[in-house]
Amino acid sequence: MADSVTEHTTIAASRSACLEVLLDFERYPEWAKDLKEATVLERDGQGRGVEVRFRAAGMGYSTSYTLRYDHSDPDTLSWRLIRGDLTRKLDGHYHFEDGTDGDVQVTYQLEAELVVPLPGFIKRRTQLKIMHTALKELKSRVESQAAM
Repeated sequence: MADSVTEHTTIAASRSACLEVLLDFERYPEWAKDLKEATVLERDGQGRGVEVRFRAAGMGYSTSYTLRYDHSDPDTLSWRLIRGDLTRKLDGHYHFEDGTDGDVQVTYQLEAELVVPLPGFIKRRTQLKIMHTALKELKSRVESQAAM
């Protein structure tokens, strides 16, 4: 059974600044600490990554997975797992809503299922780590680039 987590944050930058960071897949290892490699395998007509392979390491394990991105909704960047060595499901999205002060409200949702079941405390620690990268490290990266 897949576990689902949702988290929200406010980023002091525009939606386009957030998307600029999120769509620059090859640079993820610069700010997403557990990601060691990101390779775009397929791009759409606008040059955006559609199929991206990631290699991640954390808590003594290494994993590879490939995600397929959907760019059809301008308010949401979503993806679904198409291949994974340790994951059966890794589907999620970032949803953006413009704030009142030029900022953006970001909702991150992830539904994950591993091939091998893990004890609850390890799952929770992993979820927290993913959320930290997905939102806090994203926020830091976007806001630092917006300040330049």
